[in-house]
Amino acid sequence: MKIEKTTKLGELLEKYPEKADILLEAGMHCLGCPASQAETLEEACIVHGIDVEELLKKINA
Repeated sequence: MKIEKTTKLGELLEKYPEKADILLEAGMHCLGCPASQAETLEEACIVHGIDVEELLKKINA
């Protein structure tokens, strides 16, 4: 499965728990927050001021 902007964080972490390190390194320290599980990757990036396209490159590498 390719991870996209519309992928929910909960789904991403459930299927690819090893990707959590990439998200944490990018500054997304809210991964354990219940509300974040329903957010898309793009929504979380907007909240944290992270470039979603750059993050997607790292996640899908």
